[in-house]
Amino acid sequence: MDLIELIGFIAGILTTSSFLPQLLKIHRNKSAKEVSLIMYIIISTGIFLWLLYGIEINSLPIIGANGVSLALTLLILAGKLRYG
Repeated sequence: MDLIELIGFIAGILTTSSFLPQLLKIHRNKSAKEVSLIMYIIISTGIFLWLLYGIEINSLPIIGANGVSLALTLLILAGKLRYG
């Protein structure tokens, strides 16, 4: 693994983990009233496109980070639909 790929993995871990506090707060409070539905639809769509891009160029950091990010944002969307 070269330095650039390592930087990609670290960036992916940091940006992907940023969705965890929101997801945990929704789960803990059973409320998503203050979560923006439109924002999470837009970000989920963008992440999905990044995932497709990562698959196309065969980049493991992009595929891994966006695969996990997409799962987390979809869980937040589900929480918004259920508790919002």
